[in-house]
Amino acid sequence: MPTVELRFSAQPEHVRTARLVAAAVARRAGVDEAVLDEVRLAVGEACSRAVGLHRNHHITTPVTVILTEEEKAFSIEVGDGLTASGREASAQGTLGGGPDDPETDADGEDEMGLAVISGLVDDVEVRTGADGGVIRMTWPTAPVVVLP
Repeated sequence: MPTVELRFSAQPEHVRTARLVAAAVARRAGVDEAVLDEVRLAVGEACSRAVGLHRNHHITTPVTVILTEEEKAFSIEVGDGLTASGREASAQGTLGGGPDDPETDADGEDEMGLAVISGLVDDVEVRTGADGGVIRMTWPTAPVVVLP
């Protein structure tokens, strides 16, 4: 049940690295080869979303990506660091001004990103806690055959 954890500063150029690592670990975990493109796209979308939230809300903590190989599943959690109180303030408009405000546009992109992820991954969980938001995506794995 190995776990790989990535932490990176909220820079768009780091998203590519996260996608490459996720695809490599997913392949090693036994995720079907035909699904690897979906893994790459979903992780890229989740990481881009997290980077955008960090930048828009001036969050200095790193974006986290945790890749976990379980017995019959492979999961990826992308953490964004925007706490529940920060999300509530943003939703109430205290961080954004109006329809022309970049903060409001970012919230629309956030929702679009979640819609794309939901379209790519059958098993998605989005949660928010005291230490930030997390998108957890899970794919089934094939049993690894060990030859003698």
